[in-house]
Amino acid sequence: MMNGQGKSDGRVVPAKSPNNAGQQTATEGMEGSLPAKGNPQQQNIRRIQGRERMHSELERVRQRALKDKKLKFTSLMHHIDSVDTLREAYYSLKRDASAGVDGQTWKQYGERLEENLRDLSERLKRGAYRAKPVRRTWIPKADGKQRPLGVPVLEDKIVQSAAVLVLNAIYETEFLGFSYGYRPGRSQHHCLDALYTGMLTRKVNWIIDADIRGFFDTLDHGWLVKFIEHRIGDPRVVRLIQKWLSAGVMEQGRWQAVEEGTPQGGVVSPLLSNVFLHYVLDLWIHHWRTTQAQGDVIVVRWADDFVIGFQTKTEAERCLAELKKRFGKFGLTLHPEKTRLLEFGPYTIENRQRRGQGRPETFDFLGFTHICGKKRSNGMYTVIRKTVRQRLSRKLQEVKAELRKRMHAPVPEQGKWLRSVVGGFTRYYGVPTNGPAIQRFRFQIGRYWHFTLRRRSERRRRTWQRVYRLIDHWLPPAEICHPYPLKRMGVIT
Repeated sequence: MMNGQGKSDGRVVPAKSPNNAGQQTATEGMEGSLPAKGNPQQQNIRRIQGRERMHSELERVRQRALKDKKLKFTSLMHHIDSVDTLREAYYSLKRDASAGVDGQTWKQYGERLEENLRDLSERLKRGAYRAKPVRRTWIPKADGKQRPLGVPVLEDKIVQSAAVLVLNAIYETEFLGFSYGYRPGRSQHHCLDALYTGMLTRKVNWIIDADIRGFFDTLDHGWLVKFIEHRIGDPRVVRLIQKWLSAGVMEQGRWQAVEEGTPQGGVVSPLLSNVFLHYVLDLWIHHWRTTQAQGDVIVVRWADDFVIGFQTKTEAERCLAELKKRFGKFGLTLHPEKTRLLEFGPYTIENRQRRGQGRPETFDFLGFTHICGKKRSNGMYTVIRKTVRQRLSRKLQEVKAELRKRMHAPVPEQGKWLRSVVGGFTRYYGVPTNGPAIQRFRFQIGRYWHFTLRRRSERRRRTWQRVYRLIDHWLPPAEICHPYPLKRMGVIT
C-alpha cells in the first residue's frame, strides 16, 4: 500500500481467505455547493482539485484490490483522514437530515467548513477522535411494530462516509454479482430485474422467501471484525469501526451500551452489513450452488432481504436446512413465520389446479408482490408484479393525514408537494403489469385533495370540474416508466 507521503511501505500480507467476486468500479456521485463564506471560486477550485486527487488515490487502491484478491491492506487511514476525502464525505450527506445528540446540522457545520475539517483531520491522525452515541428514534413498521433508527452526530457521519468511500474501493471488487443493496451504481430495480430475469430464463420451480430476524440488531461484533480483518490490515481503520460499534445509543437522555448490532441510519451500517453477509451468506450459497446443486439455482440479495430460487423441491429443502445451521453459527436466525418455501414457476398453476390447491402462493420483495401468471397475448408463463397492498394503503393514509395539516396552504404549494409524492410513487412502482396500482394511487390522491379543498371554505366549494383541472395540471400521469426487465437486463449485460 501507499503511505501518507505517497511512498510504498512494502507491507503486503495475504488475506485469510481468497474470494472470487465480480468486478464493479466504485463510484460515488457528489453534489452541493459550499456555504457562502470566503471566495466561492477559490473554494470550488479547491474542492475540484481535492476530488481529483482523492479519486486518483482510490483508483490505485481499487486496482490493487482487483489485481490481488489475497492482498491485505495495511495502510489506509491516511486516505480516510485526508481533508479532501472528508470534504467530499461532507458534501455527500443529506442537507436536511436529522441532527444527532449534539444538535449540529449540516448547515451549521459548513459555516466554518475548512476549519472544522482540518481540526477533524488532525484528531483522526493523532487518535484523538471519539465517536459519540447515536440518537435512537423509533419508526413504525408495516406489521404494527416499531423499528429502531440510529442518528449519529454530523461529525461521525462525515468520518463514516469517508471510510465508506475508501472501503468501497476494496469491497466493490470483492462482493458478488447477486448482492445489490446499497452499492454504488445499483438500485432496487436492478435487483428486481435480476430476480425477474432469473425466474423466467432459468428452471426455477421453488422459491425460498427468507427473512433474517432482527439482522441489524443482532449482528455479532466479534465476527464482523474478523471478517473486516480478512482484507483490512490497518489497525487504525479497524479501531475506527470498533469505536462506532461500541459508541452506544442515547434514548430519552439515557446512554445504553450496545454489544451487538449496528444502528440502522448510520452511514457505515449498510457497508458493514454487506461485508458480514458477504462472508456468512454470499460466499457460502455461491459455493453451495456450484458444488452441491444438481439443478438451476438463482440468488438475489438486497441488504438482509434475499430470495433463492431452485429447480427441485428436494434441493430447496436441503439448502434451507443447511442455511439455518450456517446462520446459527454466526448468531443469526431465520424468522420462522416469515421465511417460506413455496412453489413458484412455469408449471405451478397447472400443478396446483391438478392437486385442487387453488391459486399459487405469492411472495413480497422490495415493495412488490410477485405473482405467477400468464400473458394475455399467448398464454405463456410470466411473473406479475404489483405494489404490496399494505404499502399502497399505508402511503395513501400518510398523504391523507399530511393533507389535513396542509389544508390552508396555498393551492400551488399543495400541488407542488402532491406532484412530488405522485411522481416518486410512479417512478418506483411504475413497472409493467403494475399500471392499475399507480392509476389507483393517483386517483385516490386526487379525491383526497378534492375533499381537503372543499373543507377549506363553506362559502366557496370547488366542483369536480375545477379539481380535475388542478389534478391534470399538478399531478403527473400514471405511466409505466420502467421497461420490461428482460429488455433492461439485455442492455446492461
